[in-house]
Amino acid sequence: MTALLSPRRRQLLFLLALTAGILNLVDRQIIAVLKPTIAADLHWTDDDYGTLAALFQAGAAFGFLAAGWLVDRLGVRRANAFGVAAWSLAAMAHGWARSFAGFMACRIGLGMTEAMGTPAGIKTMAAIFPPEQRSTGIGLSNAVNSIGAILAPLAIPLVAALWGWRAAFVVAGGLGLVWALAWWLATRGVDFDDAPRMVAGDADPLPVWREARTWTIAGAKVLSDATWFLMLFWMPDYFHRAFGLAGTELGPPLALAYAGAALGSVLAGTVSSRWIGAGKPIDKVRKQIMLVSALVVVPVPLALLMPGAWGAAAVLALALAGHQGFSTSLFGLIADVTPRARVGRVTGFSAFCGNLGGTAITKIAGLTLAAGLGYGPLFAFAAVSYLLALGWISLTMPRIVPVENGEAGIALGH
Repeated sequence: MTALLSPRRRQLLFLLALTAGILNLVDRQIIAVLKPTIAADLHWTDDDYGTLAALFQAGAAFGFLAAGWLVDRLGVRRANAFGVAAWSLAAMAHGWARSFAGFMACRIGLGMTEAMGTPAGIKTMAAIFPPEQRSTGIGLSNAVNSIGAILAPLAIPLVAALWGWRAAFVVAGGLGLVWALAWWLATRGVDFDDAPRMVAGDADPLPVWREARTWTIAGAKVLSDATWFLMLFWMPDYFHRAFGLAGTELGPPLALAYAGAALGSVLAGTVSSRWIGAGKPIDKVRKQIMLVSALVVVPVPLALLMPGAWGAAAVLALALAGHQGFSTSLFGLIADVTPRARVGRVTGFSAFCGNLGGTAITKIAGLTLAAGLGYGPLFAFAAVSYLLALGWISLTMPRIVPVENGEAGIALGH
């Protein structure tokens, strides 16, 4: 399919795919950025917020079980339009929730529908880019997704200040509906060549959850995603507790932290593509980038010792850069070792496992803070989580063999 796309059409579809990722991050971040305002209005406790964060993660986790299969069934064109429209409607529903039970239902619904984003995004990258360009595409995609996290603390408080916090959910969801229409129109006449491959993939003897390569990726996702979702849902609260920041004051330090995430994605994707293009073995490329990324996260507890918000934001920016470098390589690994017809399902199942890790850590964070233990134990876990994830990959996938070079995708015992 990649050969059938003109450069201009590929650029347009890539741009749209990037903006879908931004919308995904913005929709899920609204509640975190506006936590102090919403909590004061609706009288939430830390444990209440931890419950809502965990319910979102649980909804996303179980949504991923169906999302990967659904993306492979619908194909790139329909899956993107359906997924973005569905989570946009779920985001808008928050604007009319009046009770804690209503918010719980909205968070579960948003998590389940946003689960379409990851497998659809990775499948889209695999469809529109040839193998030697995928790392750059995935890296740029992760980087631009981080822009959503940068824009959220800058734009959301302004919308809330003008029209109230409920309007922030409605406006963000409305933009998603516009995107779904734009994608549908932009992909008219494009043959993504995924339906025939999907049928062939369904004839494979094993479901994806019974394959060794799936569990390699899933285990790494559990450990790495736990830290990512800890930061995503609790970093605004950390700045509020430690430095008294709220509302628009949260925007600049959070933007700096997520700028680090964007930089990590670009660097990991660009370096990986250059090394692979130069003939360096994929096994070494992926694992070396992951090691550097994991080491970059280790100093994250130093944020607790910083006297000011900007110093803490710089430390967290370094940690988020490490996460996105690791994540870019992990998603690249999925495309490396998985036949295209099964990319959606492997990504979906792995993300399901990763969101279970996110569900656990967001609830544990609420309980830890409610018990007065502070962020120390949470940041200590974050410091070692990526090294543990890399250790799991090295143990279960000693040598990465691209799927183009062998049906197994991995070689054990080397």
